[in-house]
Amino acid sequence: MHIMEGYLPLSHAVAWTAASTPFVVHGLRSIQKTVRANPEAKMLLGVTGAFSFVLSALKLPSVTGSSSHPTGTGLGAVLFGPTVMAVIGAIVLLFQALLLAHGGITTLGANVFSMGIVGPFAAYGLYRLGQRLSLPSNISLFAAAAIGDLATYFTTSLQLALAFPDTATGIAGSFAKFASIFLVTQLPLALAEGLLTLVIFNALSKYSADELSALNIFSKEVKA
Repeated sequence: MHIMEGYLPLSHAVAWTAASTPFVVHGLRSIQKTVRANPEAKMLLGVTGAFSFVLSALKLPSVTGSSSHPTGTGLGAVLFGPTVMAVIGAIVLLFQALLLAHGGITTLGANVFSMGIVGPFAAYGLYRLGQRLSLPSNISLFAAAAIGDLATYFTTSLQLALAFPDTATGIAGSFAKFASIFLVTQLPLALAEGLLTLVIFNALSKYSADELSALNIFSKEVKA
């Protein structure tokens, strides 16, 4: 993920920024609502932001113009809902672009869309599906974090394919190439992220049980 600065054509960079903006705006409103209702949730918001920042900063070389790494967004998506992670993801990606030269400003919208929107929505949806199927929460959380990670990278593969279609096979062929290269490094990273997310969540369940209870994360009702 983390498409590097200047790698996408300007029109693509603008389009992905426009696509990401409504989610970030909705996420800001969702955070305000959550904090007003549960002021103690600020600590958990900080934890999810730090978790995502640290994990997504651990990058491995991969596709030219991008890299492979965990995302850390599944945890926050389960705790607060997916749109909140659009805001946290945008903050994480902005700081990484400015402080670590990881990603970029012109590609921020594209990176937010893949890591802060698609990944968290996939993770949240899978976790809620697991609840509806009465699966053990540990299994649902592991699968949500791992699939959310992979969903991020498939989205990045699509973004790169749209920007750089193969001369012979077009967008589909380019997507297959990008996705297959990413998968070599990303599949084990996704599994590791699922396990680490489970460890962190279990620790929070032990030491922040009251805060988690206030968020009703085990409720079967889907958040707006």
